[in-house]
Amino acid sequence: MKAVIMTSAGDPDVLQLKEIPDPQIQHNTEILVRLKAAGINPIDTKLRKRGTFFPDQMPAVLGCDGTGIVEAIAPGVQSFQVGDEVYFCNAGLGSHPGNYAELAVVDQRFVAHKPKSLSFAEAAAAPLVLITAWEALYDRGRLEAGRKVLIHAGAGGVGHVAIQLAKLTGVEVATTISSQEKADFVRQMGADFPIFYNQRDFVQAALDWTNGEGVDLSFDTVGGAVFSQSFAATRIYGDVVTILGADPETDWKTARDRNLRISFELMLTPMLKGLVKAQQDQAKILQQCARLFDQQQLRIHLNRTFPLAEAAAAHRLLEDGSSIGKIALVMDA
Repeated sequence: MKAVIMTSAGDPDVLQLKEIPDPQIQHNTEILVRLKAAGINPIDTKLRKRGTFFPDQMPAVLGCDGTGIVEAIAPGVQSFQVGDEVYFCNAGLGSHPGNYAELAVVDQRFVAHKPKSLSFAEAAAAPLVLITAWEALYDRGRLEAGRKVLIHAGAGGVGHVAIQLAKLTGVEVATTISSQEKADFVRQMGADFPIFYNQRDFVQAALDWTNGEGVDLSFDTVGGAVFSQSFAATRIYGDVVTILGADPETDWKTARDRNLRISFELMLTPMLKGLVKAQQDQAKILQQCARLFDQQQLRIHLNRTFPLAEAAAAHRLLEDGSSIGKIALVMDA
């Protein structure tokens, strides 16, 4: 099969289209998927630049998000049949080949049926950001109706999904953006209060919006100073959830003084730690989101697609930081 491989860490040009052996079903609960598209995520660019989690297992095929058509099943598979359209977040971290390829073998327990209303490219762009936003808001943030939420980078991949999931619970959403185009976009996603962070202090804006109390939940998708500054924008006894690590300069005193509950969201943990039950739970999230897509209650914004051979160009666009929504590779372009 054709696949995009990296033989060493580096700039996007280390991604090269090559012929590699087809993956083989090895366990009784696995399915073989003819991939139609793969999502591009920031974790892909980070692994490309610094190396994968398993540097001794090179070359590597990146790409956690995939979608396609089931081509073969092991004897023990009961949830899927040949011809089913599926989507999933699996592999691509360096230990197993990811989805920048024409074929993938996946355990049935970690797969969901693709939303009927989405194209393959749209479905490929969805899994990682859906799971991240779902776990951050519902599991870590314990979001409830009537709350006020601040979501950073609302026009981004995780951000635009998080806005929609938050609104489904009956909350008000503020979100940081950098341009009028992005402000218009996040309003289409349901945001109530776009904050131009490059023109206004987002902390003061959040405090003004909440009559000086602060938001009930801050969801940080940016990291660094933004994570630390979010403490002051969050009400006493509120929640702050981040998908990034904390810097040495993090203002933990403000977090402590405000009695904040701080949570970290890394949806890759189940894959990295081999937590089967948690991976099954993530597949259930995708099942629930598929229903929301098909009921027109959830949207994924696909900014642009690239042919598989142009994975390097897709990485450059993502790293540019100016795109809205998601990017995907398509296998038959």
